Parts: sequence; C-alpha cells; structure tokens
Amino acid sequence: MSESREFEFTDASFERIRKFVTENTGIVLTEAKKDMVYGRLSKRIRKGGFGGFDAFCDALDSGDEEEQDFMINAITTNLTAFFRENHHFEYLANTLIPELVAKKGSYKRIRIWSAGCSTGEEPYSIAMTLKESLPDFDDWDVKILATDLDANVVAHGKAGIYREDRITGLPDDRIQRWFKRGRGDHADMVKVSTELQQMITFKRLNLLHQWPMKGPFDFMFCRNVVIYFDKDTQRVLFKRYADLLAPEAHLFIGHSETLYKVSDDFSSLGKTIYKKNS
Repeated sequence: MSESREFEFTDASFERIRKFVTENTGIVLTEAKKDMVYGRLSKRIRKGGFGGFDAFCDALDSGDEEEQDFMINAITTNLTAFFRENHHFEYLANTLIPELVAKKGSYKRIRIWSAGCSTGEEPYSIAMTLKESLPDFDDWDVKILATDLDANVVAHGKAGIYREDRITGLPDDRIQRWFKRGRGDHADMVKVSTELQQMITFKRLNLLHQWPMKGPFDFMFCRNVVIYFDKDTQRVLFKRYADLLAPEAHLFIGHSETLYKVSDDFSSLGKTIYKKNS
C-alpha cells in the first residue's frame, strides 16, 4: 500500500498527528484511521509544497495556525441529516415542549445548545420542531446556540443553504413552510427560512477549551460527538454539560453513545434521552 502512495507516511508521523489531534480535539485516532488520515492530508501536503508528512507535522508543532485549523477541519467527521434520529424530535414535540410550557408558566424563555452541530441540520430541525409545536411561539424568547469545532461546517450552517437532495423525505408541508428553492443555476439548492436562521447563533467552539456561554440551557443535543473521545474526556465533558444545564434539563446523545459508568449527573429516560438529576 505504501509503495503506491505519493508520500511516505511513517508510524512516527502518524503518531505525531494522533498526538496533535487528541490534544486539540479530544478525538482518539486508532490505527484503523491511518489510511483515512493519509487521504485527507496528502492533497494539502502536495498543494502546500511540504514535500512530506514530516514537514507538515513540523508546521503543526511550530504553531502554524492555518495548518492547525486545516488539520482540525480535515479530521472531524461531519455526518448529519435533517431530523436524524427522528424519535428525539418526536419526544421534543410531544413530551418535552409541553413539560417546558407547564414548568415555565409566565417566564417564557427557552435556551438550547446544539453541541457538534456540523452543517446545521440538527439545530434547524430543533428550530422547526419548536416553531411547529410551541403554543403561541411569538410570545416566547427562544434562542439556540449551535457550535462545532470545524469552522467550515459552522459557516455552512450559518448560511443555511443545502443541496435539494438533503430535504428528500421531509413532508411536503414542512418543505414548503421552511425552505425556499433556488432558481436558475441554483435550482438544485434550497435555503432555510430567515425566521429559522434568526433563532440560531452559530459559533466555532472547541469543547476541550473554555466555554464563553454561562447557561443555563433548558435542553441540549450532543449527538455522535463524545463517541470519538476516551472515557476520561467524556466524564469531564458530561460534568461540564451538567453544570450548564438547568435543573431537570434534558440531554440528547447519539444512538451509539451512553452515560453508563460515565456520568451520575443524569438519569436515563430511554432511547438515548437523559434528564439531569435535580
């Protein structure tokens, strides 16, 4: 395999990249990811005139911010869809929103965090669900914070423009209400409505660094994010999440994730939905 490669990719170079990625993102790259890393970095090494992986690693270690940003964006995996794991949004509409309405009373303020928002489909799905399910929505102060480590996907989410095939499978009435189809050269694109965009603030955020927001959040989505972290990092993150969440706030995690033996701050409600212990 290595003989057919344009650049030599030694175990030592891979270890330097693994160390940088873990220290800067918390993601643990296994040996099985070595080919993926080569594929995502080799073009950059060629275009940047580095000559090889050692020189690229030297740039990372020297603090070259442009290459460090590229490295982080290249390694983070962004797989998402509108209403992915739809049972979470059904629970939000049918159970959590009515609970919040009863709990809030006259204090009509809701704050949500979508951590690891990728290209924005998740926070926009949350926004649609709230718009469709929250009674007298215009009387409420609702804001969603959407964060991700990858600056490119944050910019994509903020723009709110997607290929038309991204909304395939959504009900026609939802498409008509929340998306505007492009014309001419943009006929294969759609843009989310301005009223959804106004609900969401997109920000780049490294979960391992300090967080500028104070909370409290009424619920948060952090799905298919911590799966890339080791258990010790997960424990720290879920403790920090608990500190920012309101009493009895809800936490939605990914289908292959669990808080078992990771956090005692939450109780499971089933289907990867948790409630913060009061």
